Amino acid sequence: MWISDIAFEEYTKERKQNWDDNASKERIHGGDYYREWLAKTYRHCIPSGSKVLELGCGRGDLLASLKPSKGLGVDFSPAMIELAKKNYPSLNFICMDAHILSIEGTYDYIVVSDVVNDVWDVQEILVRLRPFCHNETRLIFNFFSQVWKAPLNFARKLGLANRNLTQNWLTCEDMRNLLYLSGYDVFRSWPEFLFPWDIPILRSFFNVYLAKIWPFRLFDLTNFMIARPRSSIRPQWKNDRPTVSVLVPARNEAGNIEALIERIPDMGGGTEIIFVEGNSTDNTYEVIERTIEKSSRNCRLYRQPGRGKGDAVRFGFAQANGDILMILDADITVPPEDLPRFYEVIYTGQAEFVNGVRLVYPMQKQAMRFFNLLGNKFFSAAFSWLLGQPLRDTLCGTKVLTKENYEHIVANRSYFGDFDPFGDFDLLFGAAKLNLKIVDMPIRYRDRTYGDTNIERWKHGWLLLKMVVYAAFKIKFV
Repeated sequence: MWISDIAFEEYTKERKQNWDDNASKERIHGGDYYREWLAKTYRHCIPSGSKVLELGCGRGDLLASLKPSKGLGVDFSPAMIELAKKNYPSLNFICMDAHILSIEGTYDYIVVSDVVNDVWDVQEILVRLRPFCHNETRLIFNFFSQVWKAPLNFARKLGLANRNLTQNWLTCEDMRNLLYLSGYDVFRSWPEFLFPWDIPILRSFFNVYLAKIWPFRLFDLTNFMIARPRSSIRPQWKNDRPTVSVLVPARNEAGNIEALIERIPDMGGGTEIIFVEGNSTDNTYEVIERTIEKSSRNCRLYRQPGRGKGDAVRFGFAQANGDILMILDADITVPPEDLPRFYEVIYTGQAEFVNGVRLVYPMQKQAMRFFNLLGNKFFSAAFSWLLGQPLRDTLCGTKVLTKENYEHIVANRSYFGDFDPFGDFDLLFGAAKLNLKIVDMPIRYRDRTYGDTNIERWKHGWLLLKMVVYAAFKIKFV
C-alpha cells in the first residue's frame, strides 16, 4: 500500500461505510435533476463508442449513459459496485480504492465526477491514472464550487441533499495546480448548473442560459475541467518524419504565386503545396499553372468547385496526402517562413490544433484596418467564451492540424452543419467539440504587396456575428 498513515485508514473506512449506507437508502429526489444534468454535460463532451474509465462510479448510471464501447467503473464501496453490476451487466465494475488503482489497458476518456471533493490525496490519484492514458486521452472532472459550500451544508442539514462527510473544497486554481504537478495540462474549464430545483421553465432558463453568462456563472454549483497528459514522448506517427500538405486558397492573387512557391519551406518527410483557385477575375489560375510547370516543387492545382474560402478549404483538404495539414492564405500577410513553427508544435505533441495569431506583435501599418482590428478582438473574446479555451485571433487564416484529427472533424461535421463560408470556424468549432488542445502561435502580420483584401468588413462582420449566435446554441446553450 502506498501509505500507512492511520489517519488515512480511518478516513477511508468512514467514507466507505458512508457510501455503503447510501447504497441501501432510497435516493433523495432532489438530486436526480442534478445527476441528469451532469450526464447530459458529459455526453456532450464524450462521443458514444469511446473507451471510458470512471472513478467513483457509484451505481454506474453516469457510465452507462455515455454508451461506451468499453466501460470500466471503479468505486471503493462494495455495496455500490454490487448495485452497478446488477443494473448494468454489460459494463465492467470493480471494487477498488483509487489511491491504489491497479487495472489494465488505456482509455480515451477518464471521468472523475464529484470525486476530488471526497478523496484523501487528489495528487496521488492523478499520478495513479497516468498509466491508463494514451497521448489523446482526456480526463474530465467536475467538482463543487466553493460558493456553494454553505448552501449545500445547509441543504444537507434539512435533508434536501445527501449527507456527506467533511470534504475538500478545491478552487479551479487548486485543481489546475494539482493536475500540473501530476503531469497533465488543463485546456478547457467552465462552470455549470445554477438552479438545483427541478421546476419546469425556470430550470432551463437558469441552467441553459443564465448559468453561462457573467456574473451569474460565478454562482454555478459545479466546475468542469478537461485535461490531457503532458507527455515528453512525441505522438506516434506512421512515419518518423510526418509529411505536410500546405493548402493555399487563391482568389485574385496572381502577383503572389511565384513568391509563395519559392518561400514555402520544405518540412518533415516532404511538403506538397495544393493551390485551390477560387473564381478569380484576374489570371491567377494561369499564373499558378505556369509557375508550377517551371518549379521543381511538389505542387498541385485545382479549380474550386464552389464559392467561398470554406469551400476551398474543404475541397483542398480532401485532396491532401500529408500527415499534417496547413492553411496559408495566398496574400503572404503571414510569412510562409513561420510554418515550421506550426509544424514543430504538432510534431512534438504540444498541441493538436495550432491557430495563428496576428494580435500579439505590432503589425505593419497597412496590414489591418482599424475596424477590422476591433472586430478581430471582439470575435476573439466571443469565441474564447464559446469554446472554453483562450483564443487571441480566430480570423487568422493560418491553421494547422493533423489529417487524422481533420477526418474526425469531418465525421462530426453534421453536428454544426455546413454553416461556415470562411472555413476557420468549421475547424475551430469541430476541434473544440472533439476536445482537441488548441494553441495560439504568434506571428508578425505584414502588409499586402499585391491586390486587395477579399474581406468585406461590414457584410462579413454581420455574417460572423450570426455565426457566433448559431454556435452559442450548439456549444454553450445546450
